[in-house]
Amino acid sequence: MTRSLKDRFADLQAERERTWSAEQLSRNAAQRRVLVERHDPFAFPQRGEEIAPFTLIDQNGAPVTRDELLADGPAALVFFRFGGCPACNVALPYYNETLLPELRRQGVKFVAVSAQVPVDPELASRHALGFPVTGDPDYALARRLNITFFPEEQPPVPEGEPWIGRTLGTFSYEIDQPAVLVLDRNARVLFFDASPDWLHRTESETILAALQDQKESSIPDG
Repeated sequence: MTRSLKDRFADLQAERERTWSAEQLSRNAAQRRVLVERHDPFAFPQRGEEIAPFTLIDQNGAPVTRDELLADGPAALVFFRFGGCPACNVALPYYNETLLPELRRQGVKFVAVSAQVPVDPELASRHALGFPVTGDPDYALARRLNITFFPEEQPPVPEGEPWIGRTLGTFSYEIDQPAVLVLDRNARVLFFDASPDWLHRTESETILAALQDQKESSIPDG
């Protein structure tokens, strides 16, 4: 039986409770709690809204435009934090296993997106991902979707020291909340779900159920 994303995250949290200090656990939980408290579902794109043209960057640095993604039909975009994010390394293989095969069957393209540019070259190979991983330069698309945030703690970092801004290539503390965006071939929103708590992300069955609902009550053209 395929394990849910929730169960897989429970394993990750259990491991952290065994290995992290009480202070680490508290700070991590506090940041997620703040984001949940601030979450406003009406601040995000709504069903039927058109998403203006955008350009992502693939693993080789080549542009991937909105219209290219939608040339043959709908597309699903899964936003994640960054290549080394432990929770993302749980979520992306889960989507590869449980979501990608059905999206392929339905003719829906699938792309993962983060603010990290250049794209982490090891992420796709580490999990044998069957979908492309792309970067969103300057947070352009993520900001338009209103899914970026700044952590409560933004300590100064000595030059040359590792920190999230250097990892992302943005040299900013700004980071994406996980989210799922499904567009029809006319760039209109079929489904959108943002996850302020990055340990509670959209399950594949929720995405697939939403797509089925859209088929049964499709958005009329024009």
